Amino acid sequence: MSRYWSDIVHRLTPYVPGEQPALAHPVKLNTNENPYPPSPRVLAAIRQELGDTAEALRRYPDPTARKLRETVAAYHGIRAEQVFAGNGSDEVLALTFQALLKHGKPLLFPDITYSFYPTYARLFEVDYQTIALDDNFAIDIDDYAVENGGILFPNPNAPTGRPLPLADIERLVARHPDSVVVIDEAYVDFGAESAIALIDRYPNLLVVQTVSKSRSLAGMRVGLAFGNPELIDALNRVKDSFNSYPLDRLAQAAATAAYEDDAWFRDCCAKVIASRERLAAELGALGFEVLPSAANLLFARHAGYDAATLALRLREKEIFVRHFKAPRIDQHLRISIGTDAECDILLDALRAIFSTYAG
Repeated sequence: MSRYWSDIVHRLTPYVPGEQPALAHPVKLNTNENPYPPSPRVLAAIRQELGDTAEALRRYPDPTARKLRETVAAYHGIRAEQVFAGNGSDEVLALTFQALLKHGKPLLFPDITYSFYPTYARLFEVDYQTIALDDNFAIDIDDYAVENGGILFPNPNAPTGRPLPLADIERLVARHPDSVVVIDEAYVDFGAESAIALIDRYPNLLVVQTVSKSRSLAGMRVGLAFGNPELIDALNRVKDSFNSYPLDRLAQAAATAAYEDDAWFRDCCAKVIASRERLAAELGALGFEVLPSAANLLFARHAGYDAATLALRLREKEIFVRHFKAPRIDQHLRISIGTDAECDILLDALRAIFSTYAG
């Protein structure tokens, strides 16, 4: 039936999401989900939105997500006109590719990064050029001093978890006043510095965030962008030409409530960070080389054991981590940070595997 496909479909290599195992109690450390539940205020807000009869569900949601944007803007000390809300940060990024990154010069992003970037570039026919990470898998902003139609990367980077200091990001944005610089901050709350503080000074800066990770709402699909009102207007123009109602009522209520409970958010992030540092030390003791991470994940390799085989052996024990077959990183595992109990299960499994498996 592929004869009915559009030409571009034949040329696409779709993004492959992490496996969602259909098991009762997997140790799921492969999709960077938060191991802790969202704030109790989230459930209360959803119940309030539904009411006794769910009457509200027969009506369309607010197409502008005004209350959510106002809440988030107040949280960051900016204006609602500087905030865009979409159906997950993946959709926000898709709209960004169409609205801000399709120009005559190539878009720049790292060679090892979020694998949705090249997928979107191909889908929206955006010319792009990858910039190699250095030998330590870090971004060097001096490598981006070339002609471009935009610059895009996560901070911290994915799947490596390595962060860039805010001063480096500011130097990069200042060097490229004629290009939009997009900083994808899906993991920023676990130890990096947000570039939202720079948007009033740099009209070419767009910052993208999500409530999926640090606010435990991956199931609600809410993404945000922060920037100059002209950049936000461009996103709205594309959004309203595609889907005027991207965020349902419950998602808007849930995300608003999550932002309103700052204490819960900070406590949750602190627990994840503590578990990350503990797991990194334990993996190091087992002989892993672990990259420094400011995300809710670790990127690690073991010189004595094949990464794909390790991932398979762990899967046999119903423990799921992420392995990428891409060049330069095919001997690394990306391990999401779970609860301390889940991390202990992983460590015990690795010790058992190492005791029986020789290279």
